[in-house]
Amino acid sequence: MTKHTSLPFAKAICYSGYRDGQSPDGQSLPSYTQVKQDLLILRGHWQSLRLYASDAHSDTIMKVIRAEKLPFDVMLGAYITAEQNNPSCPWGGVYSTEQLAANKLHNCDQIERLVQMANDFADIVSCVSIGNEAAVDWTDHLVPTENLVAYAKQVKSNVVQPVTFCENYVPWLDKLAPLADELDVIAIHTYPVWEYKSIEEGLAYTIENYNSVASRYPNKQVIITEAGWATKSNGRGIEPNNVNEVLQKQYLRELMEWAEANQILVYFFEAFDENWKGSDDPFEPEKHWGIYKADRTPKLAMQSHLS
Repeated sequence: MTKHTSLPFAKAICYSGYRDGQSPDGQSLPSYTQVKQDLLILRGHWQSLRLYASDAHSDTIMKVIRAEKLPFDVMLGAYITAEQNNPSCPWGGVYSTEQLAANKLHNCDQIERLVQMANDFADIVSCVSIGNEAAVDWTDHLVPTENLVAYAKQVKSNVVQPVTFCENYVPWLDKLAPLADELDVIAIHTYPVWEYKSIEEGLAYTIENYNSVASRYPNKQVIITEAGWATKSNGRGIEPNNVNEVLQKQYLRELMEWAEANQILVYFFEAFDENWKGSDDPFEPEKHWGIYKADRTPKLAMQSHLS
């Protein structure tokens, strides 16, 4: 088998298909028909999808892509949970010894499933990620760097796809250097609006974040696996007057024009609003990053793309 170590440019987006009443922890998951409907909406606009877990939902997505012969490839992730307490997490990152032990078993299972699914769907999976935001200072699912290194080595020895880890740009500048050495691709997250940047500053700040990591690792491919602009906020972490559909449309256009001009792979966050996320407040910003609403109607960013 030929081992791949880089990724081509593509129009890419993060996809999670949980609808109202559905969630990763719930009894109800998106059906084959629902996933097919979503992918038909995205077809023609996007070529690569980022998935977050090696689970039943991702299995359905890839079965739909294969059976319906849809023109997508997939970055497949492992959803790993806390292996270490993090008192710095504002919303609770401290667990019992028993819970941490259970989390470790869960993570080992996710890594094994990641390998299995990457091999089972080798015609669809273009890249694999060993985790998501498990190293940044504020995370509620902190995993020690040495454990991430071990997961990366395990996965690299068992798949042909490039191996990455998806994380906020800051830990890549120092903390994650030992992990970067083991990875084929470095994947960063950058959210100017979470850092109180205006839309006028948004793209420049995104590029600054990207360049800070790219210059740190000149011999590695650096991609962006999350960058987006919310459309609503309750004021917690994001100023309400700094988010709306007009601003999202502008950021999407500017970011994707830059990505294409520079042939940098960027996964926009995200395809559809997800009302299961965050607090019960309907204006919770975590619920409002989609370029489509939860009912699958397009926001302003995508209305101009529709006939």
